[in-house]
Amino acid sequence: VSPEEMRNVVEKASVAGHGKLLLTERGTMFGYQNLVADFRSLPIMRAFGCPVVFDASHSLQRPGGLGHASGGDRNFIAPFARAAVAVGVDALYVEVHPHPDRALSDGPTSLRLRDLDALLDDVVKIRSLVGPPGSRRRP
Repeated sequence: VSPEEMRNVVEKASVAGHGKLLLTERGTMFGYQNLVADFRSLPIMRAFGCPVVFDASHSLQRPGGLGHASGGDRNFIAPFARAAVAVGVDALYVEVHPHPDRALSDGPTSLRLRDLDALLDDVVKIRSLVGPPGSRRRP
């Protein structure tokens, strides 16, 4: 579903009495075995009045990329998470594992546990510069 089409989801849920939603950007299929995150989707979906979550793990997945299972690009998790916070996302979702190459699921798109503190430090600093989502504060 495109970011613009999420407006319909929000409206239908609201009419049904379920107005408390989180919208998530998880990447869009581009060609074969490649998901791509379009950062324009974050403010587009935020304009619908719901908090927006950026899934920095799934958005870097390569479905079927290993031939027998999905692959991914874990080396881009930190830059994508930092970019999403700079754009104004409300929350991040990041899969973390002490040894991603031994994970039973989603290892290629899991951040190494030892890298989590540095990533969190970075995104907190970025948030302090850009302000909360929807604010007009600029660095």
